[in-house]
Amino acid sequence: MSTLVIRYAGFAAVATLINLAAQRGVLWANGEWFFPAMIAGTGSGLIAKYLLDKRWIFYDVARPAREEGRKFLLYTTTGIGTTLLFWGCESAFWFVWQTDAMRELGAVIGLSIGYLVKYNLDRRFVFLNTDGPR
Repeated sequence: MSTLVIRYAGFAAVATLINLAAQRGVLWANGEWFFPAMIAGTGSGLIAKYLLDKRWIFYDVARPAREEGRKFLLYTTTGIGTTLLFWGCESAFWFVWQTDAMRELGAVIGLSIGYLVKYNLDRRFVFLNTDGPR
């Protein structure tokens, strides 16, 4: 297995843990806040994953704020479909089983599939002029 695959999988796991920790924090504050918890988790995981991917997967250098903002917007845009897939999977597991363990299992499954798709989208549309993998 290549170093890139191991690194990407590790970063996906880190972002997933950050996502789930943020969700747990929101749900701990109020167990009724399912959708706000998903949004908080998605946002925190997105930022962490962007920073890790930018530096360690695609070897993208820092750019002026305007360019960086554009790149982050593209990165976020490529994640819309994968986020809907992840949310759908997590929500389905929650609505069927109504337990945190199954909700989190649904999240992990959805995120795993989503990250595989997202890597290919990011490589093709976001990180075009980098020293990273082509």
